[in-house]
Amino acid sequence: QVQLVESGGGLMQTGESLRLTCTASGAISTIEAMGWYRQAPGNERELVAILTNGGRINYAGSVKGRFTISRGDTKNNLYLQLNNLKPEDTAVYHCNARTATVKEYWGQGTQVTVSS
Repeated sequence: QVQLVESGGGLMQTGESLRLTCTASGAISTIEAMGWYRQAPGNERELVAILTNGGRINYAGSVKGRFTISRGDTKNNLYLQLNNLKPEDTAVYHCNARTATVKEYWGQGTQVTVSS
């Protein structure tokens, strides 16, 4: 089992920056990829960015060049740096971990609200 806890959300203004943190615990050695997803009211959950153990990174087109995903040296922290925030970035941001056996784990999410 893997437990994920997100932190760092808040109320921001357009153009500001924010860093989200996901702290993983439990069977961290089984994780092969971690990522960030977001869900805005009335919308489906969508991928924001994903980072594999091999270092491969994928970003959603809407955040490419503005957001940066990274992982801490101890591998139990995942970060998302959000720059040049826009109102359309408003959503609950969820951390995701996927294991080699394709089990998926989710955090409860952290709210990011961007006002214009």
